[in-house]
Amino acid sequence: MCEANAYWFANGEEDLILESVDVVEPQPDGRFLLVNIFGQQKTLKAKLKLMNLVDHKIIFEP
Repeated sequence: MCEANAYWFANGEEDLILESVDVVEPQPDGRFLLVNIFGQQKTLKAKLKLMNLVDHKIIFEP
């Protein structure tokens, strides 16, 4: 499978936002909509820092 875990990076630490994310959709207001394989959704105002799909990580920052 190709899903990844989404993390919030701040103060040198990564905090898990949502597991098994398979959709990352930028919104017109600068937010990102995250949807995982279980249908859970989260919206966050952030900047995309890194996507490393080999390591299954999506990292956002303020």
